[in-house]
Amino acid sequence: MHELILGGARSGKSRCAELRAAHWLALPGHSAVLIATAEAGDDEMHERIARHRADRAVRVPGLATREEPRALAAALQAESAPGRLVVVDCLTLWLTGLLMPMHGAPADASAESEALLAALAAARGPVIFVSNEIGLGVMPMSRQARHFVDELGRLHQRIGAACARVTLMVAGLELPLKGAR
Repeated sequence: MHELILGGARSGKSRCAELRAAHWLALPGHSAVLIATAEAGDDEMHERIARHRADRAVRVPGLATREEPRALAAALQAESAPGRLVVVDCLTLWLTGLLMPMHGAPADASAESEALLAALAAARGPVIFVSNEIGLGVMPMSRQARHFVDELGRLHQRIGAACARVTLMVAGLELPLKGAR
């Protein structure tokens, strides 16, 4: 069963996905991989990524990690298998890297989103997506920021429609939006 877990910064969304992975891994013959989409552009982000790696290794020791900031559809296709849970953390950073890359020109977010949705439809095992819900506040002032909010909202709607379960995390609490557990 596929799931989209949304929430604000420090809402507990990644922890929720890790808990789902830990439960999955407790079942005989199951494996799990996390596709991390973060890209380190400065020293603080390097440290943050290293801390997340170390913390995840303690919390969910059987969870493998693949770092893929751009080619998410291809990574999902490659990692999906029967008996294997794929956790994608997170769509927000992936879309940021596409629309506002540190190097090179922006990618076609619509085409990349289509490829990701096709990979999800073809997935041979369950997939959990983690993403920031950023559309609850005021409309941003800059054109680029408004475009990003719009694109992320569209992506969330499409991924949410394709998933059997959608969960909103607030203050570490799960609020089921679709397909209650």
